Amino acid sequence: MFTDAQCRAARGLLAWSQSDLASKSGVSRATVADFETGKRQPIANNLAAIRGALESAGVIFLSDAQSVDGGPGVRLARIEP
Repeated sequence: MFTDAQCRAARGLLAWSQSDLASKSGVSRATVADFETGKRQPIANNLAAIRGALESAGVIFLSDAQSVDGGPGVRLARIEP
């Protein structure tokens, strides 16, 4: 799926707060906060909603194989004028 670090990085790229992400994904802020701190793994549908909200805003999640240094990462989609 994706990691807590990728979630934090994606929010940073979008300049979203945890509350922004919670609102846009339809999950509670506590769910976002607990996931990002490694406190707990959200249930599958909440995790999918979080990822979906970030992807809808233009975030691309990179797997180990896709990143330059071999670790998971994130980037923003290229916006064509």
